Amino acid sequence: MTLIKSKNWLWMYVLLGAIALITLFPLLWLLSTALKSPTENIFATPLQLLPNQPTLNNFVSVWQSLPFGQYLFNSTLVAVLTVGLNLLFCAASAYPIARLSFPGRDWIFVAIVSTIMIPFQIVMIPLYILTVQMGLRNTYLGMIFPNLASAFGIFLLRQAFISVPKEMEEAGRMDGCSELGLWWHIMLPAIRPALVTLAIFVFIGSWSDFIWPLIVIQDEQLYTLPLGVAKLAGTFSLDWRLVAAGSVISIAPVLILFLFLQRYIVPTETDAGVKG
Repeated sequence: MTLIKSKNWLWMYVLLGAIALITLFPLLWLLSTALKSPTENIFATPLQLLPNQPTLNNFVSVWQSLPFGQYLFNSTLVAVLTVGLNLLFCAASAYPIARLSFPGRDWIFVAIVSTIMIPFQIVMIPLYILTVQMGLRNTYLGMIFPNLASAFGIFLLRQAFISVPKEMEEAGRMDGCSELGLWWHIMLPAIRPALVTLAIFVFIGSWSDFIWPLIVIQDEQLYTLPLGVAKLAGTFSLDWRLVAAGSVISIAPVLILFLFLQRYIVPTETDAGVKG
């Protein structure tokens, strides 16, 4: 019986490894292309994943040909502000819907969640008009504006707030916490895994956003990395090594962030504080 279980686990790991390899192959091919020298044929058959003469000159050329340092700063600033404001507004909206009782609470939640079904393309023009009227075109805040809050974030954090035991809330009230203090000091730490999960989703969405910055930004000094990579593809359309190098630069921060935060995406025992 033990031998059969071992074989089953072995086949499961083989299957998961094969799926992971298929999923990661485009990324590996992108990195391989970025490291290949000009003398190598990137379209050779059979496919050659490992470069014969690895070089970092493609990254140097990309960094020197366009202000990628400025693009990186712009993307980082927009993504960090978007994550911070989104977490703040979503948490502030989800808490009363989850923990407080007031007339129309459930209908408000249904109305918020229903907006998930509305495609961004439908609200894009009204958002653009509103952005222009508020004087936010060609500004960092203009790029952040559509993502200040999200129905998905409110839904996710509402479910997390509901899972927090009432004993923790009652203990906070007995200690004299105000509603704001209860939300900040007890409820938010209790749903940290959900906050981290939402932060990763929001960061990835903001970092990779192309359409909205393209619409509201005309000043190249405010370009984010996706716009910079698009400009790079237009400038060096015949040299895919440089395009691949620019793409690797643009996705590297997202991978680093995920590797750093993935250990926090683990459900915690929020009722541990009320045991004993």
